[in-house]
Amino acid sequence: MKFTVDQQGLTDGVNWVSRSLSTRPIKTELLGIVIDATGDEVFLSGSDLETSSKAHFAADIVTKGKVLVPGKLLTEICRSLPNKPITIALDGTRVLVTSGAAKFTLPTLSIDEYPHLPELPEGTGVVASDTFAQAVAQVAVAAGRDDSLPTLTGVHIEITKDSVTLAATDRYRLAVREFTWQPSQPGVSTTALLRGRTIAEAAKSLIGAKNVSLSIAPAVNSDRLAGFAGAGKTMTSRMLDGTFPPYRHLLDQNIISTAVVEVAPFLDSVRRVALVTDKTVPLRLEFNGTTVSLEAGAGEEAQATEAIDILLTGEPISIAFNPTFLSDGLQAVGTPFVQISFTGSNKPAILMGKNEATGNVVENYRYLLMPMRYAS
Repeated sequence: MKFTVDQQGLTDGVNWVSRSLSTRPIKTELLGIVIDATGDEVFLSGSDLETSSKAHFAADIVTKGKVLVPGKLLTEICRSLPNKPITIALDGTRVLVTSGAAKFTLPTLSIDEYPHLPELPEGTGVVASDTFAQAVAQVAVAAGRDDSLPTLTGVHIEITKDSVTLAATDRYRLAVREFTWQPSQPGVSTTALLRGRTIAEAAKSLIGAKNVSLSIAPAVNSDRLAGFAGAGKTMTSRMLDGTFPPYRHLLDQNIISTAVVEVAPFLDSVRRVALVTDKTVPLRLEFNGTTVSLEAGAGEEAQATEAIDILLTGEPISIAFNPTFLSDGLQAVGTPFVQISFTGSNKPAILMGKNEATGNVVENYRYLLMPMRYAS
């Protein structure tokens, strides 16, 4: 095997595939990246048996061949090389990587012991990559991090014809984003639950593609796979077991008041006031008249207060939130203003974006945040 390729194309492909490599594999071969040079293209693949990634790109192939090399080392080498053509050649049981005056020799792993990787399921539909990346980022922020509750670490995907709804929750907040797409079949209807980290990395890495194809295997398929594809890259992932909790009723509540706040100064205030206390201690907010007062700390401890302007409709309200979760929601709305809808001091609040203070809310994203109890 011998081929030459540009540094950027190789590095991009290696970076993509390396995301699926296991840090603690059950077999040594899963530490590797498969390099398959055939025809006029090079195919890369890697897997941890739960998630598999593949990439392909054009190359000047002198001799075709297939080899398995240590993935982490190959990734670090590619990232370190200058933007010059790279030649990769198999020499016995070693792989030579050459770029200009730089030369590396890598050991090979047993390609015969490498597992067969699943194929991408048939495409379910297509969405613009920037829309997909934004939607996933807005939702994945609310996914849980506790692997002992795997269902809550996932992003739930619900597809109904030309509409896709993403949702995630860690029990303390819930994020829901809707967008339209182009389904492969007009009457398509299906669901999937994928790891939040997996779908977030895929969406972010595929931003360079014009469109992203989403594939979800039918429920009768025992492999229970879903996948993404775009710009010569594919990723397949096994769906999480379990049932995502019902959530739509939480978004349909009796609103007693709403506050519209400019996001940037509000976010800055939240971060400043939260400096005096642990990030899990309640940040107290009092919405009254034309201002919201923020307060943290009490007694002999450090304390901080600040007030900023708001547009309040309805009853004044005092409420407390986890400052980190509030900051996450303010960043996720992605608009200059945010509308916070209240159902009570001890009930969830819902954040929605607004492009103008007196304009309409952006209906496609909701961030529900549970309040925290605090001493008066």
